[in-house]
Amino acid sequence: MGIIETDKEYVAGTYKRFNVALVKGEGAKAWDENGREYIDLGSGIAVNIFGYGDHEWKQAVEKQLDAIPHSSNLYYTEPCGKLAKMLCERTGLKKVFFGNSGAEANECAVKVARKYAHDKYGDESHSTVITLINSFHGRTLAMLSATGQEHFHQHFGPFTPGFVYAKANDVEGLRQISRENACCAIMLEMVQGEGGVMPLENDFVKAAEEICRGNDMLLIVDEVQTGNGRTGKLYSYMNFGIKPDIVTTAKGLGGGLPIGACMIGEKAERTLGFGDHGSTFGGNPTVCAGAVSILERLTDDVLSEVEKKGLYIRKKLEGAKGLKSVSGMGLMLGLDTEGSAGEIANACLENGVLVLTAKTKIRLLPPLTISYGELDRAIGVLREQIELRAK
Repeated sequence: MGIIETDKEYVAGTYKRFNVALVKGEGAKAWDENGREYIDLGSGIAVNIFGYGDHEWKQAVEKQLDAIPHSSNLYYTEPCGKLAKMLCERTGLKKVFFGNSGAEANECAVKVARKYAHDKYGDESHSTVITLINSFHGRTLAMLSATGQEHFHQHFGPFTPGFVYAKANDVEGLRQISRENACCAIMLEMVQGEGGVMPLENDFVKAAEEICRGNDMLLIVDEVQTGNGRTGKLYSYMNFGIKPDIVTTAKGLGGGLPIGACMIGEKAERTLGFGDHGSTFGGNPTVCAGAVSILERLTDDVLSEVEKKGLYIRKKLEGAKGLKSVSGMGLMLGLDTEGSAGEIANACLENGVLVLTAKTKIRLLPPLTISYGELDRAIGVLREQIELRAK
């Protein structure tokens, strides 16, 4: 049996995979089992931010593997503390809890918010979290409940109570929901990724911060997909001039190994105490050593290039027949096309370019280090396929 046949026979059928088996990668390029080359504009859904075969990351991981690959959180290890220190210094937040995924980081954020309120009020009277319609926060039962998309609220009930949904960019609606519910937090994605790559408006984000400050609620920003340089800032909330109480991230921070981080600000830094939360693999020294390598290289120069490349892609697509609009920030872009996004994605694959979809849009999440030459080739193919399906 080949790679694809073995997968179909033995792996749970939860993914609608593209009909290709990748076996090797270098930078922004990947090769399939038949030796065919592709330019990858998805980077493992925003994970491989420095591309495939990231040698510095690999060296950091291998060095730690030769030292101590895992120890559990019963003991201290250097990479865990070093990574937490770097995250706190670059965000102004105070404490970090490490898990293994974005969903786990978001679970931790909700636990912190609810315990913060419980500690203040002595009961569970202020336990509701406001999220947004069209949001996506993960696939655990609680995070499915937090996700503001009805089609995720099927099959697995009963779902976790304590979440209400506001309309994005509707300030008065957000105020009303916060008045009608005993809330402990508002949780936002600055750009709704799985919801169609839709950025929030600045006034709405500022209003959410104001509501939290005025009602002793915590402002949580989900940076699972938007974080680690993806939008041209280290974290996307930095584009909006706000100071969240909790920031969650994952994906690109790990560079290819699983990690989730819940960063907690001053207001709630002492909320979690001994035994309140835990994770066997969270803070794993090998994963953290790789993440340190990633974070060290997310410099101002790299972030500036992300902004420039995002604008470059927009310019290359300007005036394309069949392209209705482009949304997003930096190198996180959503293309609304007249033709089917799924058909365009499959056609791009047939022509050596890997793109993603989000709802009805083409989604682009290329490696931050992709070259302009690779962008020229890949966006040329993408533009051609969009125009071929113009109505």
